[in-house]
Amino acid sequence: MEFSLDLNEEQRDLRDWVHGFAEQVVRPAAAEWDEREETPWPVIAEAAKIGLYDFEFLANLWADPSGLSMCIASEELFWGDAGIGLAIMGTSLAVAGIFGSGTPEQMAEWVPQCFGTKEDPKVAAFCSTEPEAGSDVGAMRTRAVYDQATDEWVLSGQKAYATNGGIAGVHVVTAVVDPELGSRGQAAFIVPPGSKGLHTARKLRKLGIRASHTADVFLDEVRVPGNCVLGGKDKLDERLARARSGQRSSGQASMRTFELSRPAVGAQALGIARAAYEYALEYAKTRVQFGKPIVENQAIAFALADMRLEIDAARLLVYRAAWMGRNNRPFTAGEGSMSKLKAGEVAVSVTEKAVQILGGAGYLREHPVERWYRDAKIYTIFEGTSEIQRLVIARAITGASLR
Repeated sequence: MEFSLDLNEEQRDLRDWVHGFAEQVVRPAAAEWDEREETPWPVIAEAAKIGLYDFEFLANLWADPSGLSMCIASEELFWGDAGIGLAIMGTSLAVAGIFGSGTPEQMAEWVPQCFGTKEDPKVAAFCSTEPEAGSDVGAMRTRAVYDQATDEWVLSGQKAYATNGGIAGVHVVTAVVDPELGSRGQAAFIVPPGSKGLHTARKLRKLGIRASHTADVFLDEVRVPGNCVLGGKDKLDERLARARSGQRSSGQASMRTFELSRPAVGAQALGIARAAYEYALEYAKTRVQFGKPIVENQAIAFALADMRLEIDAARLLVYRAAWMGRNNRPFTAGEGSMSKLKAGEVAVSVTEKAVQILGGAGYLREHPVERWYRDAKIYTIFEGTSEIQRLVIARAITGASLR
């Protein structure tokens, strides 16, 4: 088969469609919702109305055999705005959690509920991080205890930094079932809408991605039906039995979800970086100092060259990881982590350069580069910090048990 780096017609159509929505709907609303620090429900509703926010859209992205469609859509949407983009795409992390661990019956029942309907859209939340268990997933303290008398799981604990936490209909929550097994004793659970005992005390105020709702979630003896453990109780019991006997068991629930999502998260960072680069390039062409546009100064031109170089290099890593993940190729060198690490650090570097190129104007809210600069930083922190990504890569290439 002939090798090609060209997008196919369907991928180009997807790119142009999502870009049009980002340009016409998302960007004009970005500054307002960043300032308000509220979930942009009208924008989510508009996305749902045109089919950009529903299960069918997400399923079509995942169905692309090249693995690239999710990354293409993410980059274009986040080119519009990262906060609004995450408000729209944040639900997909919960969906990834259900796909990563759930049965076909659970997927059919719960994934559509994550999105609601076109007339009444909902959001979903994936709750894994805790106050004492961020990168160290093995330190998780949230407990899930099975009540055989009622065939219910009882969840108790606290989750931190949960996207859509508290305002979601469906919450996907990871919890410890057998503390003696560490991370191998964990499982993921569906907490259905309206479950008693799940609440949030306050919405967290953030440096960036302010249009995306983030909150701590508290679970006070939340009872969920026995069939709400993802994968089913029989499969969980079998996995725990293998772990107790010292046999190899399947991966930990949170990490499976993050592995599925890392290339798409890298693509989100690319969207921010590309937006900042394009804005800085146009500004440099029109800003005149010392009698000529500043783009004619070598220092500025070289900075722009480096920005474009790093964006294109990061995109190649993202696309490779997305293709490998979709085609079940093992990440033998930590390729998923490479993509997210590179794209996140490129986003921070490029947005910082964009602010610098604009000078004093770049520090003002009249220009969007200051917002993109704030938004970019989270991509070296959430879903695995840059340090954790380097650890994953180092373990993969050395085979050493590094800490």
